[in-house]
Amino acid sequence: MFLTIPTILTWTRIVAIPLIVGVFYLGLKPETQNLIATVMFVVFAATDWLDGFLARKLNQTSAFGAFLDPVADKFLVCASLLVLVHLGRADVFVGLIIIGREIAISALREWMAQIGAAKSVAVHMLGKLKTTAQMVAIPFLLFDDELFGLIDTRPWGTGLIWIAAILTVWSMVYYLQKALPEIRKRVQ
Repeated sequence: MFLTIPTILTWTRIVAIPLIVGVFYLGLKPETQNLIATVMFVVFAATDWLDGFLARKLNQTSAFGAFLDPVADKFLVCASLLVLVHLGRADVFVGLIIIGREIAISALREWMAQIGAAKSVAVHMLGKLKTTAQMVAIPFLLFDDELFGLIDTRPWGTGLIWIAAILTVWSMVYYLQKALPEIRKRVQ
């Protein structure tokens, strides 16, 4: 099931990365760059929900899709965070926390799958909350202006990205605690 509709939607998130990054190198006005990057991020991030919905609805779930979906999400978030750090809209410490956690937990999940204990590090509500905070914070920080003349997105995005960083650490501790019994068995 390499080229199903859900998998193609997942691939679009990966293809989106150079497009979102590239917007900031086109020499457009900053407001235009911010708007285009924000709209693209929101549209491509929405495909995360849509591909899962369609995979279930069309009965097109696959092991490849289950692998590619979180990879696409992580690439999209990490690339956007790097852009935000480069633009001075996100603290480098936040970027290191979020990107470092993604690498560590991905490696942990891969190892746990190899030893047959993948269920102990299955996705938890903390991880979903972290992802939600990131997916709201990032477009706020990309937009970096007043939304509808009412909401200054920079402070809201900054607050949310720090909340995401805290949830990131919390969820990493949770996953490590769940994996600890298996780790102890293998290390001794």
